[in-house]
This record gives sequence, structure tokens and C-alpha cells, in this order.
Amino acid sequence: MSRITLIAPAEATGSVEQNFAEIQSAFGVVPNMFKAVGNSPSALASLWGSFAALGGGRLGSKLGEQIAVAIADRNACHYCLAAHTGLGKRAGATAEEMAEAQAGRSADPRTAAALKFALSLVEQRGSVGSDDVNALVAAGFDEGEIVEIIAHVALNLFTNYVNVALDVPVDFPGVKLTRTA
Repeated sequence: MSRITLIAPAEATGSVEQNFAEIQSAFGVVPNMFKAVGNSPSALASLWGSFAALGGGRLGSKLGEQIAVAIADRNACHYCLAAHTGLGKRAGATAEEMAEAQAGRSADPRTAAALKFALSLVEQRGSVGSDDVNALVAAGFDEGEIVEIIAHVALNLFTNYVNVALDVPVDFPGVKLTRTA
């Protein structure tokens, strides 16, 4: 049971109603996380806008979802792990690629470097060093893509915190965590 009200799409008004219509169009439903965040029109607009902006970013949906499951597993966010595992498969990742990403690994060196950096960023609370950034450059990421990785991490920290702190009910097929926070 969520610790706050989940806003029913039929009861939404104003900008929340507009964002819910876009979310409904994208997902076929309004997932519970958005219903929880819908308590704040500003937070919902920020969240949905960030998903849209990063979804059209240079990293691509697949890598974005792989980063999301790594962060979700690190933060013990059952909701995000379930949601992003499914979204990763929709973005072209195999079940094995998503399971590996959840554990912070990938057979692809570029993806592995991004996951390592993302997890280091979370674990070090942003205090990564030049070697960490240089490892991304060596893996083929440019400065814009490095900033985009950080943006994905920040977005996923927000959603993880919302779902864990507010105990948002998972409405995606469950995925088992591989480690705990």
C-alpha cells in the first residue's frame, strides 16, 4: 500500500491530466509511480519531461534502461527494477543483457564502462575522479554522452527514492534483486 495517495487518472486535472494523457499514450496505462508523483504537478512535469528528453538522447533507450536497472538494483528499488527490465526488453535488450546490466556488467565494453561509471557515481555520491571520466572517454564516450549518463543516474535516483520512500506498489512483472543497498 502506497504511503501517499495514487492520483486516479479520471480525477486528475490541469497539467497532471495532460501529462497523464501523454503517459497513458506511451504506456497504455498510467503506471503507479506516475500516479504517486502526480500529487505534485511540478514534480510530474519534471519527471515526464526528463524521461522524454533522455529517451531522445544520444545514449539510446537500451543503454538508458541498462543504467536504470543497475541503479535500481543498487538502491533496492523493486519498482524501477521491474519497470526498466521490461522497458529494456522493449528497447531491444535481451533478458540476459538486462540481467547482466542489473549486476553492473555487460559483454559490450562500451556498455560495461557506462555501467561501471554509473554505479561508481552512485556509490561515491558523485565524487568520482579523473580516472573514472577518462575510462568513459577511452570507451568511446564524448563529453555530451558523459553528461547524459550522469543525467540518467540523477533521474533514476529520483524515481528510486520516490518508489522506495513512498512504497509505491509495483505494477510491472517483478524482478528479483541481485544485491541490496
